[in-house]
Amino acid sequence: MSTWLITGCSSGLGRSIAQAVLEAGFNAVVTARNLRSVENLVSAFPHTAISTVLDVTKADQVTSAVKLAEQRFGGVDVLVNNAGYGYRAAVEEGDEKEVAELFASNFFGTVSLIKAVLPGMRSRRHGAILNVSSIAGRLAMPGSGYYSATKFALEGMSDALRKEVGPLGIRVVVVDPGAFRTDFAGRSLQQAKSAIADYADTAGLRRKENDKSHGTQPGEPARAARVLINIVEGKTAPFRLLLGSDALRIVNAELETQRQEIEDWKEVSLSTDFAVSN
Repeated sequence: MSTWLITGCSSGLGRSIAQAVLEAGFNAVVTARNLRSVENLVSAFPHTAISTVLDVTKADQVTSAVKLAEQRFGGVDVLVNNAGYGYRAAVEEGDEKEVAELFASNFFGTVSLIKAVLPGMRSRRHGAILNVSSIAGRLAMPGSGYYSATKFALEGMSDALRKEVGPLGIRVVVVDPGAFRTDFAGRSLQQAKSAIADYADTAGLRRKENDKSHGTQPGEPARAARVLINIVEGKTAPFRLLLGSDALRIVNAELETQRQEIEDWKEVSLSTDFAVSN
């Protein structure tokens, strides 16, 4: 029976993944910064679920969560890096301290968890790491430059990681959801405290007070959770997995734009090579 360690289980996709994993009969280390938010979930599965406080920016809590999994279930087979939050600001508006905290949560916290579980996965020559990114890791929208930067960093790191640990029997999957009906556009969305008027028609349109998407997103977290279990249990897995019809549409359009730009500027690109003398 595999053991999953899931971060950010208080609500949204993380909670749905934990619920689906436990209902499927697997062991789960269910984590959240506030354990009260997961008490009812863990109590419903007393033999296969255990909870622990985990703020991914705190190294001691990361170490404790992985040790708990090892002591209770023998190790972590599947790590789901789901914890994180959104941040809206024009690049000029972004607060240095807030951006540093964003990276600490969305990127460096993920790295800490990965480094904590890899020794056990390497010794067993088996494991799966699911890094929950976003379509914002494939393109950036006005007002989401810093959030996208954390996800671009996550995806770049994950690309190298899969090539490093793949030969050791460890799979890495980057999950790129579109908009899902979670708290992401509500409680989990932060933004710069002050706005610059010149950005009202670009980044300003996507400030929290102007975002009307909360509760109307097309994605269903429970369905996504079941898909991820099937991916982990399957014989093959993609490196990048888009979730949602909006994700397919938006990322396909972005890739086509990028391909066209490469073609349009191909001759300029080629012109920078060393010239061969006749």
